[in-house]
Amino acid sequence: MNLSSMTAAKIASDVRGGALLASDAAAAFLKLSDELEPALNALLHIDKGRVEKADGARRGDLSGVPVLMDDGLCVRGMPTTCASRMLEGWVAPYDSAAVELLEASGAVICGKCNMDEFSVGCSTESSAFGAASNPHDTERTPGGSAGGCAAAVAAGYAPLAFASDTGGSLLQPASFCGVYGLRPTYGLVSRWGATSLAPSMDQLGVFSRTVEDAAIALSVVSRPDPRDETSDRRERPDYVASCRSAAGEGNLAGKRIAIVTEVKSESLSSDVAEAFERVVSLCGKEGAEIIELSLPVSFTYSMPCFQMLLAAEAGSSLARFDGIRYGLSAEADSLAALYLNSRAAGFGMEAKRTIAAGTYILGSERYEDCYLRASSVRSMIAREFADAFMKCDLIVLPTTPSVAFRKGEYDGDPFGMCRSQAFTIQASLASLPSLTMNGADRAGLPAGVQFIAPKWGEAGLLAAASVIERSIGPAQIATQERGR
Repeated sequence: MNLSSMTAAKIASDVRGGALLASDAAAAFLKLSDELEPALNALLHIDKGRVEKADGARRGDLSGVPVLMDDGLCVRGMPTTCASRMLEGWVAPYDSAAVELLEASGAVICGKCNMDEFSVGCSTESSAFGAASNPHDTERTPGGSAGGCAAAVAAGYAPLAFASDTGGSLLQPASFCGVYGLRPTYGLVSRWGATSLAPSMDQLGVFSRTVEDAAIALSVVSRPDPRDETSDRRERPDYVASCRSAAGEGNLAGKRIAIVTEVKSESLSSDVAEAFERVVSLCGKEGAEIIELSLPVSFTYSMPCFQMLLAAEAGSSLARFDGIRYGLSAEADSLAALYLNSRAAGFGMEAKRTIAAGTYILGSERYEDCYLRASSVRSMIAREFADAFMKCDLIVLPTTPSVAFRKGEYDGDPFGMCRSQAFTIQASLASLPSLTMNGADRAGLPAGVQFIAPKWGEAGLLAAASVIERSIGPAQIATQERGR
């Protein structure tokens, strides 16, 4: 039995039925990660204590399932560094809301994954503890900021991993590593216990290798939480039932799926263009009506709008790490020197650049012209999408303009690297749910195709993905494909 290729649904079913011990699934995680970590550097911490006590986990929807968390999510007793020297050695004294719900469902939290420092980046290369590698090609990046999570799931460490998505932090690495990535509607999943970067856009999401596993994970963590003021109180539908029904007998008849006119003018790599055309063709074969829509505001102004809002909110969020209230405290002979020395030693270059930009944008002379204008454009983008969904059920896009780029390819060019999130920031700005899957031929590098749904449309999004999955299959273990 190859435990690393088992789905979360299968592991949980076997553990509940007595055919599998939770400790066996956890041991498989340890064995594989010990073998592959020298090359991947996907993990920052492994909790062997939790792994060894796996058989004592509760019984539930995720009984005995190994789960990994992004290093920006608090897990009691584990270091939570956000891949930064600023928080090196800090151990969380409490669990995030997601961890509470996962452990109540029987999941075994095995460790924390590598990421870009404080989620600032698109490749994990800003991590203070070294970049992670893509398991399909270790010379390439797994994406970011949650690249470690994507690499770990693609390599078979665990069937599920959780991370925050701000503007593609989850979707882009899922695309680069060939796994499923689900970013829910803003407010559907509690962010309590998650480190903030841009609070108006951050949303906790999930990596998986099957649509069903993503649906189970979403059902577990999408509970209203009074501790998070953005958490929506509405009743959640049965995501798993929607997914399984569609996978068994459903098709896309009666669904209108829109492609975006402006995407045609973008420069797509041949791999991505072929994957996109393949998935759109599958949608048509499954009975969907393919229509074309224009979203000029969203695809002309989304990048500068996102960059402006991200810098402003991130600068404010990271201001707390000053050497006094939180974070590394350096030696100094004055208050000003304490601030300067602590931040100079604690933050990496990308975080410093973002803080500086945010401070500039929020200055009294520029606040109205920069931040308020970007906020106004964001409202226009949200309205444009709302109007679009009066004409269609789903919007389909490439997830990224190209496949995973090589490590070091964008050294000194952070804005060039940001182009890899050119198609993932729109859903974030409009607070919409999005799911990416690998549409590429298995012989090549992964190339993601993304579906965006209306607000609170996760059930329909998962159902449609389940239909397509019947043709393209689940995500494959990258290391097994290469015979490692």
